[in-house]
Amino acid sequence: MAKKAMLERELKRQRLVKQYAAKRAALKEIANNEDLPMEERFTARLKLAKLPRNSSATRLHNRCQLTGRPHAYYRKLKVSRIMLRELGSKGQIPGMVKSSW
Repeated sequence: MAKKAMLERELKRQRLVKQYAAKRAALKEIANNEDLPMEERFTARLKLAKLPRNSSATRLHNRCQLTGRPHAYYRKLKVSRIMLRELGSKGQIPGMVKSSW
């Protein structure tokens, strides 16, 4: 089980990304538009830099919904490999049977 602080930090990042998504997209559009004057593009870059770092989508990290484990994460099921195996053994994932020989 991951530390509670790590889970909370990830939730905070998700909230910030959602909150600032539109503002970030608008500033990036201005900054990358080469038809605009250089000063306007530069001010857009400065405004973008002043936004919270955790509001960037690249700071998000996939974590298991059940344990918070950051590695060996299956995107489709939103769980780690360990929980996938446990849930598969218990028969809680439709169509999945743990193989044993």
